[in-house]
Amino acid sequence: MESKKEFFLECYKLGIIKFGRFTLKSGIESPFYVDLRPLASDPKILKNLANYLLEMLPLDNFDLICGVPYAALPMATAMSLESYIPLIIKRKEAKNYGTKKLIEGIYQKGQNCLLVEDVITSGKSLIETIAEVEQEDLKVADIVVVLDREQGGKEL
Repeated sequence: MESKKEFFLECYKLGIIKFGRFTLKSGIESPFYVDLRPLASDPKILKNLANYLLEMLPLDNFDLICGVPYAALPMATAMSLESYIPLIIKRKEAKNYGTKKLIEGIYQKGQNCLLVEDVITSGKSLIETIAEVEQEDLKVADIVVVLDREQGGKEL
């Protein structure tokens, strides 16, 4: 695995980390922008990120991994493949045909779930995801976030 310094340089080269003037989803202006979606196009760096995140976690606490749609889905998938912990997929919205489920995958009530989020600013998308996962009688045992913008999301 490459060093974290090399990892961040690769992220910069891929355009994941940008400097300038950006308006965030929250409406706040920022001198930098982090878009983790391009990670899915670089398997090596995605795998390295998955392993960095897994190193931080007590893996025996989780039965399932779920990524917050959409940017965290490839990260959660890579983490599942590296750890052999099953993945469940949370939809942004339920389809109005078929099973009409918000949570897809094989799981049982009462299982512990790790949520994976790319960036946390306000925390609203995490709060929604927690509620929807818990509605399926799953327990959100922990959350791992790649970037905390330190704008109140963690506290919420």
